[in-house]
Amino acid sequence: MNLPACPLRIRSGAEKDSRYVFDPVRQKYVRLVPEEWVRVHFLHFLIRDCGYPPALIAVEMHFEYQGMSRRADIVAHDRQGIPSLMVECKAPEVRIGSAAFEQIAKYNRVVGARYLAVTNGLRHYCWPSDRPDDFMDCIPPFEAVSAGDPASDTQPTL
Repeated sequence: MNLPACPLRIRSGAEKDSRYVFDPVRQKYVRLVPEEWVRVHFLHFLIRDCGYPPALIAVEMHFEYQGMSRRADIVAHDRQGIPSLMVECKAPEVRIGSAAFEQIAKYNRVVGARYLAVTNGLRHYCWPSDRPDDFMDCIPPFEAVSAGDPASDTQPTL
Protein backbone atom coordinates (compact mmCIF):
# COMPACT_ATOMS: atom_id res chain seq x y z
CA MET A 1 0.00 0.00 0.00
CA ASN A 2 1.36 3.40 -0.97
CA LEU A 3 -0.50 5.33 1.73
CA PRO A 4 0.57 6.39 5.22
CA ALA A 5 0.30 3.67 7.85
CA CYS A 6 -2.96 3.74 9.76
CA PRO A 7 -4.53 1.80 12.61
CA LEU A 8 -6.96 -0.64 11.05
CA ARG A 9 -9.43 -2.60 13.13
CA ILE A 10 -9.82 -6.05 11.59
CA ARG A 11 -11.81 -9.00 12.89
CA SER A 12 -12.68 -12.48 11.71
CA GLY A 13 -16.14 -13.25 10.43
CA ALA A 14 -18.41 -16.22 11.08
CA GLU A 15 -17.73 -17.68 7.63
CA LYS A 16 -14.48 -19.56 7.11
CA ASP A 17 -11.62 -17.28 6.03
CA SER A 18 -13.79 -14.15 6.13
CA ARG A 19 -12.43 -10.95 7.62
CA TYR A 20 -13.95 -7.56 8.26
CA VAL A 21 -12.40 -4.10 8.57
CA PHE A 22 -13.87 -1.16 10.46
CA ASP A 23 -14.94 1.73 8.23
CA PRO A 24 -14.29 5.01 10.11
CA VAL A 25 -17.00 6.89 8.20
CA ARG A 26 -19.82 4.36 8.17
CA GLN A 27 -18.86 3.35 11.73
CA LYS A 28 -19.29 -0.35 11.03
CA TYR A 29 -17.34 -3.42 10.01
CA VAL A 30 -17.43 -4.24 6.30
CA ARG A 31 -16.20 -7.34 4.51
CA LEU A 32 -12.50 -7.02 3.79
CA VAL A 33 -12.05 -7.37 0.04
CA PRO A 34 -9.18 -5.75 -1.90
CA GLU A 35 -11.17 -2.66 -2.97
CA GLU A 36 -12.43 -2.15 0.59
CA TRP A 37 -8.84 -2.36 1.86
CA VAL A 38 -7.95 0.53 -0.45
CA ARG A 39 -11.09 2.50 0.44
CA VAL A 40 -10.56 2.24 4.22
CA HIS A 41 -6.87 3.18 3.91
CA PHE A 42 -7.78 6.17 1.73
CA LEU A 43 -10.47 7.25 4.21
CA HIS A 44 -7.90 7.20 7.00
CA PHE A 45 -5.56 9.27 4.80
CA LEU A 46 -8.28 11.85 4.09
CA ILE A 47 -9.25 12.10 7.76
CA ARG A 48 -5.84 11.94 9.47
CA ASP A 49 -3.51 13.51 6.92
CA CYS A 50 -5.74 15.81 4.88
CA GLY A 51 -8.07 16.98 7.66
CA TYR A 52 -11.41 15.96 6.13
CA PRO A 53 -14.06 15.64 8.88
CA PRO A 54 -15.66 12.17 8.82
CA ALA A 55 -19.10 13.77 9.13
CA LEU A 56 -18.58 15.47 5.75
CA ILE A 57 -17.58 12.28 3.91
CA ALA A 58 -20.04 9.96 2.18
CA VAL A 59 -19.04 6.38 1.39
CA GLU A 60 -20.78 4.53 -1.44
CA MET A 61 -22.96 7.56 -2.08
CA HIS A 62 -25.98 6.59 -4.19
CA PHE A 63 -27.05 8.61 -7.24
CA GLU A 64 -28.76 8.08 -10.58
CA TYR A 65 -26.77 8.20 -13.82
CA GLN A 66 -28.66 7.77 -17.11
CA GLY A 67 -31.52 6.09 -15.29
CA MET A 68 -29.26 3.59 -13.52
CA SER A 69 -28.47 3.44 -9.81
CA ARG A 70 -24.76 4.09 -9.19
CA ARG A 71 -22.46 4.55 -6.19
CA ALA A 72 -19.51 6.84 -5.72
CA ASP A 73 -16.85 5.22 -3.52
CA ILE A 74 -15.96 8.36 -1.55
CA VAL A 75 -17.41 11.88 -1.77
CA ALA A 76 -16.02 14.53 0.57
CA HIS A 77 -18.08 17.70 1.03
CA ASP A 78 -17.08 21.19 2.10
CA ARG A 79 -18.67 22.96 5.07
CA GLN A 80 -21.59 24.09 2.91
CA GLY A 81 -22.33 20.49 1.85
CA ILE A 82 -21.01 20.96 -1.68
CA PRO A 83 -19.05 17.98 -3.06
CA SER A 84 -15.39 18.96 -3.07
CA LEU A 85 -13.64 15.65 -3.79
CA MET A 86 -14.87 12.40 -5.34
CA VAL A 87 -12.62 9.34 -5.15
CA GLU A 88 -12.90 6.13 -7.14
CA CYS A 89 -11.16 3.20 -5.42
CA LYS A 90 -9.92 0.14 -7.26
CA ALA A 91 -8.34 -3.05 -5.93
CA PRO A 92 -4.51 -2.97 -5.84
CA GLU A 93 -4.25 -5.48 -8.69
CA VAL A 94 -6.43 -3.32 -10.97
CA ARG A 95 -4.44 -1.21 -13.39
CA ILE A 96 -5.69 2.36 -13.47
CA GLY A 97 -6.34 3.38 -17.04
CA SER A 98 -8.69 5.37 -19.20
CA ALA A 99 -11.76 3.34 -18.14
CA ALA A 100 -11.38 4.47 -14.51
CA PHE A 101 -10.89 8.10 -15.54
CA GLU A 102 -13.92 7.97 -17.83
CA GLN A 103 -16.05 6.33 -15.12
CA ILE A 104 -15.37 9.01 -12.51
CA ALA A 105 -15.79 11.81 -15.08
CA LYS A 106 -19.22 10.41 -16.04
CA TYR A 107 -20.25 10.11 -12.39
CA ASN A 108 -19.12 13.66 -11.77
CA ARG A 109 -21.65 14.96 -14.30
CA VAL A 110 -24.18 14.15 -11.57
CA VAL A 111 -22.13 14.61 -8.38
CA GLY A 112 -20.38 17.86 -9.37
CA ALA A 113 -17.23 17.54 -7.24
CA ARG A 114 -14.50 20.17 -7.67
CA TYR A 115 -11.71 17.55 -7.56
CA LEU A 116 -11.55 13.96 -8.74
CA ALA A 117 -9.21 11.19 -7.65
CA VAL A 118 -8.65 7.58 -8.65
CA THR A 119 -6.56 5.19 -6.57
CA ASN A 120 -5.71 1.52 -6.34
CA GLY A 121 -3.73 2.05 -3.15
CA LEU A 122 -0.47 1.90 -5.07
CA ARG A 123 -1.00 4.69 -7.60
CA HIS A 124 -3.05 7.81 -7.02
CA TYR A 125 -4.26 10.42 -9.48
CA CYS A 126 -5.99 13.67 -8.54
CA TRP A 127 -7.05 16.60 -10.71
CA PRO A 128 -9.44 19.56 -10.76
CA SER A 129 -12.65 18.38 -12.42
CA ASP A 130 -12.58 21.29 -14.85
CA ARG A 131 -8.98 20.50 -15.92
CA PRO A 132 -8.76 16.73 -16.57
CA ASP A 133 -5.22 16.90 -17.95
CA ASP A 134 -3.84 18.84 -14.97
CA PHE A 135 -2.82 16.05 -12.58
CA MET A 136 -1.82 17.22 -9.12
CA ASP A 137 0.95 15.67 -7.04
CA CYS A 138 -1.20 15.70 -3.91
CA ILE A 139 -4.72 15.54 -2.56
CA PRO A 140 -6.01 19.01 -1.62
CA PRO A 141 -6.39 19.27 2.16
CA PHE A 142 -9.82 20.03 3.55
CA GLU A 143 -8.99 23.54 4.76
CA ALA A 144 -7.60 24.57 1.37
CA VAL A 145 -10.58 23.15 -0.52
CA SER A 146 -13.03 24.76 1.90
CA ALA A 147 -11.26 28.09 1.57
CA GLY A 148 -11.20 27.76 -2.21
CA ASP A 149 -7.39 27.65 -2.27
CA PRO A 150 -6.19 24.18 -3.33
CA ALA A 151 -2.72 25.56 -4.09
CA SER A 152 -1.82 25.54 -0.40
CA ASP A 153 1.76 24.69 0.59
CA THR A 154 0.50 22.29 3.28
CA GLN A 155 -0.88 19.65 0.93
CA PRO A 156 -0.14 16.04 1.83
CA THR A 157 1.66 14.37 -1.06
CA LEU A 158 1.05 10.86 -2.24
